[in-house]
Amino acid sequence: MKQYSGEGDFMQLFPLTCAWPRRPRLLHVVFGSMKLPVTRRARPNPEMFLHYRRMLVLALLAPVAAPALAAQSPAPVEPAPWVVADPVARTATLTLEVTAPPDEASALLNGYRDGGVQVVVPLGWTVTWDWRSADSAGKHSLVVMAEREKLPMEGGPSAFTNALSRSVTAGLAVGQTDRTTFVAGEQGWYWLLCGVPEHALAGEWIGLRVDPEATTAGIKVKGS
Repeated sequence: MKQYSGEGDFMQLFPLTCAWPRRPRLLHVVFGSMKLPVTRRARPNPEMFLHYRRMLVLALLAPVAAPALAAQSPAPVEPAPWVVADPVARTATLTLEVTAPPDEASALLNGYRDGGVQVVVPLGWTVTWDWRSADSAGKHSLVVMAEREKLPMEGGPSAFTNALSRSVTAGLAVGQTDRTTFVAGEQGWYWLLCGVPEHALAGEWIGLRVDPEATTAGIKVKGS
């Protein structure tokens, strides 16, 4: 069965034709399955019938277009115990911890690596993180950087004012903490990455999305 996906396909189903019957005083206008009698003096206005035909086509397209529009709607964010959102105050508080399991290729940030999770915050919200390193074998840090084609070799200037931990490239030792507050003032996709040289390249990073359409903060797990 042929699938009709656009207005152009449906227009082919409803040609606009005019036929003069034997009675000279009437003009019958055939529009799809409808036959409209009109006096000969009042000639039909083609633009009017084109308007009606377009309305009918749009009505028929509505059931087809609705699922497509729903599919394009952004998926809602998931709640997470380490993301506390306050829509009234327009704030998001992140509790972050670095761990280094021996069987992983890099350290983990809240159990994720290599962009396995994306933190989503609404545009203009104030973000605060409470970060802690639990890796006794190395030093780590955290910085927000705008996504580019390639991950950086080491941490650089932060995408937002104050969106970085202390000692970005030197790193903080096990047990050290950092508390940072910044405003997510520009929409887009960002990295939350470790600024110690080569750590991000090894996979020590997660995503950050500043979304103007989001109504609360949460996470999106990759592949879910």
